[in-house]
Amino acid sequence: MDMDMVYEQSALQIKKLEDELKRLNVWSSEPIAPEKLVNMGAFGSHTMAFTEWLQFVLIPRVQAIIDEKGQFPATSNVSVFAFREFDGWPEAEQLLKIVSDFDALFN
Repeated sequence: MDMDMVYEQSALQIKKLEDELKRLNVWSSEPIAPEKLVNMGAFGSHTMAFTEWLQFVLIPRVQAIIDEKGQFPATSNVSVFAFREFDGWPEAEQLLKIVSDFDALFN
């Protein structure tokens, strides 16, 4: 897949991710406290909920790479963490599919 297609598909996936987080009522209209972004650990696990990490870290980072025509990481393992995090939350099925589809762009 050429890079323009990767940027296009990544933009589509983060839009789907945003829409799904809103549908699940876990999207925040308020900005995250800046201190939560310091020493947050993998997937934000030290300072925030995983859904916050998706909204305030993953989506902005992906959008910045797209805007700058930058380089994506060689692989993505967001779905591995998501499957563990959302185990037992049946409403998250579509969210898991979106995150898995995002990972598939890079793996």
